[in-house]
Amino acid sequence: MTAILEARHLAKQVSTSEGQLVILKDINLSIKPAETVAIVGASGSGKSTLLGLMAGLDTASSGDMLLDGENLSAMNEDERAIIRGQSVGFVFQSFQLLPSLTALENVMLPIELKNDSDARGKAARLLQRVGLESRLHHYPNQLSGGEQQRVAIARAFASEARILFADEPTGNLDTATGAKVIDLLFSLNAEFSTTLVLVTHDDRLAARCKRVIRLVAGDITEDSRHE
Repeated sequence: MTAILEARHLAKQVSTSEGQLVILKDINLSIKPAETVAIVGASGSGKSTLLGLMAGLDTASSGDMLLDGENLSAMNEDERAIIRGQSVGFVFQSFQLLPSLTALENVMLPIELKNDSDARGKAARLLQRVGLESRLHHYPNQLSGGEQQRVAIARAFASEARILFADEPTGNLDTATGAKVIDLLFSLNAEFSTTLVLVTHDDRLAARCKRVIRLVAGDITEDSRHE
């Protein structure tokens, strides 16, 4: 099966006042369609940097990052943005909802960007699916953290993206709320057959993935699969 994500000799360094800081070293990995993958490691291990490179939010210092057969490393920011709009969804620790839009409008946005005439209906159905049918017209500041993350998950799946990236999606939630959000994320992921790549410190979340990639100081030290 052709990889949907492939890193080839991917490396990232940044200049600091003390010289070059190496964040990622010669990363090689391949992720197949519909895989669920957790990237784990201590703070500073390079997890979020790797996620950003995979999603085309950042550029590597060297090497190639292929997303759905397209080499992100050979593209400018505008070209990468087009690829993200076509293929990628995001769930962030800080939710990243637009504060001036209601829950419904936040979920409608990626659907409208695809010129879908049923944006309102699809968004409403997704919010019902995540248990927020009574909160459609509430603004983010009127929602709890768990509710905001559920809106963010609905928005991510609304784009019908082939790949969903999640960066510490339970990081700002209490244990009970985080567990509910994990169940919801994996339920929708199975329903939509999306490729899911997430960064997490949460062992419960990593354990739900079929594959775990561990980073230590910018190197992959473990790449294990389990059923």
